[in-house]
Amino acid sequence: MWLILAFLSAALLGCYDSFKKKALSTNAVIPVLFLNTLFCSLIFIPLIIVSYSTTALDGSVFHVAKGGWDVHKFIVLKAVIVLSSWVFGYFGMKHLPLTIVGPINATRPVMVLVGAFLFFGERLNVWQWIGVLLAVASFFMLSRSGKKEGIDFKHNSWIYFIVLAALLGAISGLYDKYLMAPVSEGGVGLDRMIVQSWYNIYQCGMMFVMLLLLWWPRRHQSTPFHWHWSIPLVSLFLSSADFVYFYALSVPGAMISIVSMIRRGSVVVSFLFGALIFREKNLQSKAVDLALVLLGMVFLYIGSR
Repeated sequence: MWLILAFLSAALLGCYDSFKKKALSTNAVIPVLFLNTLFCSLIFIPLIIVSYSTTALDGSVFHVAKGGWDVHKFIVLKAVIVLSSWVFGYFGMKHLPLTIVGPINATRPVMVLVGAFLFFGERLNVWQWIGVLLAVASFFMLSRSGKKEGIDFKHNSWIYFIVLAALLGAISGLYDKYLMAPVSEGGVGLDRMIVQSWYNIYQCGMMFVMLLLLWWPRRHQSTPFHWHWSIPLVSLFLSSADFVYFYALSVPGAMISIVSMIRRGSVVVSFLFGALIFREKNLQSKAVDLALVLLGMVFLYIGSR
């Protein structure tokens, strides 16, 4: 069950990345990110109100549990980690081809794997190890493809932004497992809906402060903001992908290292968008890199059955 949910989350995440690239094209990053967090919050606020004031959602997958500061302090930290990852990721994606960003993000589970070894005692079999090694190899091959477009992985600051975003995203993935793991297994045992709904609201507040302090005073000197239909779709697909992802992690026996790796299969969708919609270059060599990522997913799937 959790494997199917992980693959569904990957497909939704690929659409999210693609609409995010479209929304960021020739657009100011901070306002787009603020609107992203705002629309995500607007999706969950009605669920919070209904859950707290009625019994209509009791027992359903949309019910948001209540909690005091002893719960929300963990969610605030989650919001800080995720928002930090998004800030670096949004700026990096604005300045790099989608067919470069996607495969780099696909190596994120390798970082999660190390953390899963250290904190959750997860172990991989031979099939899964082969999948991980193929994902690592794809990153080095991608640097070769990037050079054909004048992107030097060693000296391009936007590459470092994407890598840092991936690292923070990996930390967030490990933290998710800790938040939702039962107390008996060393976790906090939080309800997944209270985490997803409230961390979006906290992020919206943080982004509003950034909007006022960093972008608004310099809005006439920096890249201007313009509305685009893809902006609300970013929030819709992200919220859907995260909802399915959190649900997958809540299923007994779910392995964060495998769920995270499968989620990176979103690169397939974003690669197709990059090729067909954005008309990006050097697709043949990048397709080889993508094939390694996909092959790695196959080995991981076989090893997890």
